[in-house]
Amino acid sequence: MKLLNFTKDHSYILKLALPAIAGLSSQMIVSLVDTAMVGRLPDAEYNLAAMGIGVFATWAVVSLFSSLATGTHVLIARRYGEKNNDGCGEVLNTSLILSFLIGITVASIVVSFAYDVADFFAVDKRVGHLAGDYLYYRFMGIPFFLITVSYRGFFFGIGKTKIFMYSGILANFLNIIFNYMFIYGAFGYEGMGLAGAGLGSTLATLCDSLFYLTVSLLPFYKHKFNYLKNFRFVKDIALKIIKISLPVSLQNIFILIGFLSFIAITGFIGTTEQAASNVVFSALLISLMPCFGFGIAVQTLVGNSIGMGDVKLAKHYGFETSKIATVYTMLVGIIFLSFPRIILMLTTNDTNVIETAVPALRIAGVGQIFYSIGVVLANGLQAVGKTLFVMIAEVVANWLVFVPIAYLLGVVFNYGLVGAWYALPFYVILYSGVIFLKFKFGNWEKYHKA
Repeated sequence: MKLLNFTKDHSYILKLALPAIAGLSSQMIVSLVDTAMVGRLPDAEYNLAAMGIGVFATWAVVSLFSSLATGTHVLIARRYGEKNNDGCGEVLNTSLILSFLIGITVASIVVSFAYDVADFFAVDKRVGHLAGDYLYYRFMGIPFFLITVSYRGFFFGIGKTKIFMYSGILANFLNIIFNYMFIYGAFGYEGMGLAGAGLGSTLATLCDSLFYLTVSLLPFYKHKFNYLKNFRFVKDIALKIIKISLPVSLQNIFILIGFLSFIAITGFIGTTEQAASNVVFSALLISLMPCFGFGIAVQTLVGNSIGMGDVKLAKHYGFETSKIATVYTMLVGIIFLSFPRIILMLTTNDTNVIETAVPALRIAGVGQIFYSIGVVLANGLQAVGKTLFVMIAEVVANWLVFVPIAYLLGVVFNYGLVGAWYALPFYVILYSGVIFLKFKFGNWEKYHKA
């Protein structure tokens, strides 16, 4: 009987996780393809270094507000567990209005400061100018991105992760097409280089928001959840979304600033080393994106279980999901250790960049094994409202361990890129250990319904 339940649990977890992983993996593939396109431009090391800054700066801005998906996801998962369909519709409506207003405001500001942001993180002026071109066009897509964030949280909360999978495949396929058109020039368009990657991604994001809108208009969803019939902004729900999301927003922005600082540190070591670090981060998406997919699944499972009032089941799903994710990251680690050059050749054909990145990728391959536990269980803690604890744990591990050790080993003690990347395992193991202990021994009886 225990074996039967074990198999049933894992099947249910994978039913939710695999579509989310597929959607996130399509983003990973696009990131690899984008990096490969940029890596084949003239002066690849400058463009790759600039793209590294551009991608992390974009993530830093959108992650400050993309956590609205977490707040929306958690509230809808709990209401869905309570079988409150109209309540799910109210959360979606409020989240959409909130996302649209924030998106328009933020985009109008950050587009104006795109080049200032790039120059701040770039040591080389040429790298800074290229990164500014990318950010100028990429920041224009923020309003459309935040609309998809609200829809994503809704469909995650009701367990329809396949919608996200279809969205990811469609949007990221269009991303590849648009990026090729605008990076190199095609169908009558003149090539824009790295700036074209920013424009192509923004157009793909616009198409993604239209896809979600179309799906939400299907009779099954609009009649079951009544969000069109009762379309309104509920202040109390908005405050709850913000309360859950704000620590996640701060966590995302602080961590991405930490990684941007790491990229800047590698720039002090050398432009080739900075380009190599960007390539390694792109390769790491092979393991990180699926881990985030398992995190999405556990957030739904824990949220639904809390909504039903079953704390024991919520903890059970968290640990079982983390076990599956760890098996995956172990397999990825073996691949990174055994075939680093093959992985790196997916993103660039620059031999100098590849050879510089090989030892860093091997170090990252070991460190990422333990990250799955931290990611999955952190999502479980977020689902029960412990977003502030998760934020503090990761910010402390990143800012007080990862970044300082990277600077000391890479720059001060002159161990170069390898020394800088040796900081990653320290950060990952510390963070995952703290999250595990909180998830296992935290006082779950205090967690209340939102």
